[in-house]
Amino acid sequence: MSFIELEQVYKRYKMGEVTINALDGTTFSVEQGELCIILGPSGAGKTTVLNILGGIDACNDGKVRINGSLINGLDKKRLAKYRRQSVGFVFQFYNLVANLTALENVELATQISEKPLDPIVMLRNVGLGDRMNNFPSQLSGGEQQRVSIARALAKNPSLLLCDEPTGALDYKTGKQILSLLQQTSIETGMTVIIVTHNTALTPMADRVITMRNGRVSRIAVNDTPLNVEDLEW
Repeated sequence: MSFIELEQVYKRYKMGEVTINALDGTTFSVEQGELCIILGPSGAGKTTVLNILGGIDACNDGKVRINGSLINGLDKKRLAKYRRQSVGFVFQFYNLVANLTALENVELATQISEKPLDPIVMLRNVGLGDRMNNFPSQLSGGEQQRVSIARALAKNPSLLLCDEPTGALDYKTGKQILSLLQQTSIETGMTVIIVTHNTALTPMADRVITMRNGRVSRIAVNDTPLNVEDLEW
């Protein structure tokens, strides 16, 4: 059994009398410890998949299994426990608490984790060792994104979900963050899912899932992923 299994998953939205299939029979699997990139244009269903994997949204039909558990069959209490203990999120929008420092934002996540990592070490790993006591309003967009990544990693989840994690970062910092995600996956066995439209990132992944119109159009497994440092885009 794979660590992640989606089987004929459907997600429908009603807009007046029109029904939109955000996911239309989506099926794929991801192994534990893999770094997987979900690729596709805007509207392909990538973020919907991420939200369903994270327990933020629910599918209408199909089966979603994480580590053997059917998460779309969980009640609210058990779903909240799953999100709290097993999943880390890196959103396009940083979702930092405005009146907390960078360090306090990261510490906040460690308080709900059973096995957290050191928040100071995580902030240093994303290059913010000298910005720990700054508030979000005192940080650039790229720095705020790095705080959100440090927060997700400090939670030490078994599944890390990243929605365009380098979208607000410059080239050099983006490479640094991608390298950190790759090394985290290799060294800790954390399963990392990265949603992106940037095809140049695919050589770094163990698995690449391409989506179009709510369906999986292609799955490619890479036995020899490239080191992020060797990528150019």
